[in-house]
Amino acid sequence: MESSLHKVWESAAGNPFVPTVGKESQFFVGFSLLIIGVLLSGLFGLKRSLLAVPLLGVPASAAFAPHPFTMSATGEDEAAVPIFKAVSSSARQLFQLLNTIRFAPKVQVQITAQGIRFAVEESRVMQVTVLGIVFLDKALFTTFNCAVPTPEVDADQEDASDDIPSFQISLVALLETLQIFGAADAATSRFSKPENDGYNSNIRPNRPNAFSNQALGMAGICRFSYAGEGSPFSIILEEAGVTTVCNLNTYDPEGSEEIPFQRDALQVKVIMQARWLFDAIQELNSATPSRLDIVALPGKPYFSLSATGHLGSVTVDFAKGRELLETFTVRERWSQSYRFDMVKAALEAMRLASKVSVRGDEQGVLSLQFMVEVEGGGVSFVDFRFVPFIRGEEDDDEEEQSGDAEDEEYGDMEDDDGTEL
Repeated sequence: MESSLHKVWESAAGNPFVPTVGKESQFFVGFSLLIIGVLLSGLFGLKRSLLAVPLLGVPASAAFAPHPFTMSATGEDEAAVPIFKAVSSSARQLFQLLNTIRFAPKVQVQITAQGIRFAVEESRVMQVTVLGIVFLDKALFTTFNCAVPTPEVDADQEDASDDIPSFQISLVALLETLQIFGAADAATSRFSKPENDGYNSNIRPNRPNAFSNQALGMAGICRFSYAGEGSPFSIILEEAGVTTVCNLNTYDPEGSEEIPFQRDALQVKVIMQARWLFDAIQELNSATPSRLDIVALPGKPYFSLSATGHLGSVTVDFAKGRELLETFTVRERWSQSYRFDMVKAALEAMRLASKVSVRGDEQGVLSLQFMVEVEGGGVSFVDFRFVPFIRGEEDDDEEEQSGDAEDEEYGDMEDDDGTEL
């Protein structure tokens, strides 16, 4: 029964209703009928007779009758028809993917015929330093209808980009909406330790168990819709007979440029399990560092991560082997440094993903691409890009920080009589 209704809904969505009178001429037709109805009513009032009923009364009624329907149809058309509608059977997996880029208050949304692209960036000194991208492929949705015209190949890129809806929304509000029905209560880690829950008999955390909503027949539905420029981004959540409608305000997208990454000029490429990288970053974090150094060599130690902080220095080396590095490609010695707090922004993606691809180009831009397994056997990708440190500015910052720390340390030391030591 549910599948048949779904087919009917899809077929109806592919054949939208087109009124007989076009939108441009509906006002003129309605106003003309109104004037004719007023004139005929006036003439019928002046000449009240049985002969005037079929000549004036009936045409006057016919002129007035379509007027309310015409006005209501005009009102429905003026209420913008959505150019994008999508339905997902799981708000939980959408929340998990979008939660991996939760390091900025706003997210830029771009709707295409292939899916929805969510991009979050963090800027420092008028430059984008961290970029997080989540692409929700249309295969993640049970229904995906997008009325955006596909740009032609011969068209200019600027003209093509103008046809693609792009706007900003509050990322915090979006995530809070998706977890209204407790989407975040489930374990989000693919490698959570079993001792975290002694009563959990499910050995696959991301798979539905006997007590999941799908098994109990209470699978929730998440609907996305967008009517066009200036319209809100609507989210409708339905679960167990409860419906929640949220309209998120949209903002004009900012004109900041994304971090360029030269895929045709890769210097290093490493593919490993995401849990190895997660454990390494957690180990380096124990030294409270401000900088992460990455070194890739054709020989030993091959791939090395090191960090130095106030509590000491830590180095994690990865040996070349299929048990650790599934893919290891490096042309020559490649060494770059990055802000550690920026790399930590990808911890949630490391925790959720199954594999990660670490890539670096000639400019030193670091790309961390995570492969996340979703319900139904599909995969989705989360991409992070980081701008490297500039060596000169990096050393100056460290000297200033150490100098300020020494001034504060010796400035607070005073003798009993109030004189500074």
